[in-house]
Amino acid sequence: MQSAESFFVDFRDVWLAYNDELRAQNQFAVEAIDLQVRQGEFIAIVGPSGCGKSTFMKLATGLKMPSMGKIRIDGQPVTGPLKVSGMAFQAPSLLPWRSTVDNVLLPLEIVEPYRSQFKQKRREYVERARKLLQKVGLAGYEDKFPWQLSGGMQQRASICRALIHEPKMLLLDEPFGALDAFTREELWCILRDLWTEQRFNVILVTHDLRESVFLADTVYVMSKSPGRFVVKKEIELPRPRELEITYTREFTDIVHALRGHIGALRKAGAPIQQ
Repeated sequence: MQSAESFFVDFRDVWLAYNDELRAQNQFAVEAIDLQVRQGEFIAIVGPSGCGKSTFMKLATGLKMPSMGKIRIDGQPVTGPLKVSGMAFQAPSLLPWRSTVDNVLLPLEIVEPYRSQFKQKRREYVERARKLLQKVGLAGYEDKFPWQLSGGMQQRASICRALIHEPKMLLLDEPFGALDAFTREELWCILRDLWTEQRFNVILVTHDLRESVFLADTVYVMSKSPGRFVVKKEIELPRPRELEITYTREFTDIVHALRGHIGALRKAGAPIQQ
């Protein structure tokens, strides 16, 4: 059994109601969340729409405080927005008036300790941003504007922006949901390679079961609102994983099992056991 100190993410019996009135009525968005994530682990969270996946993300980033329970991340109690995390969403939300490289630099202009050193270290930071963009296949596009990039390219830049300040944890909320299947799979491989190289923690929220099984060490299924984790599935497929694995019986069996759990939740609305 690992000690509490050795978990990077540690949720202990966490409940959240969005306001005092809802709490008084015992109406919680998420309830009884217990989650312990090891250092460098990649987890994915799946479940029916409206089950509380995005609410969980707000708790994990410190944007929301729990109504009950305790959250520790990187050994520290969460008391407000975290500086150790980077985030990317379904919409890349790049600033249209900034070049790709300047969009990627944005966190370094905002987050300490980079912010106070930004002027004197700008050249070094630009070099770091360009290297990261080249790593995700955007060499030659560093000085283009977002409107000159495809959706997949914009999402690559968005992931670079989330990682530029070398966070210990990357939070991804449906990051590839709006992309076509080929682009999505390309980005799975880019994310896999970045994670393999740097081993930051990842929390991925997705509707795509194939995506969760391909990328994650552990997949959690959330029940309908109020959201709670009802299934924990460790993905024991060997790493590094190539796309070919997604066509194997072993892989599709895991996807079908997860789909069965979610289907049962949608029908019954009752929690199911691990």
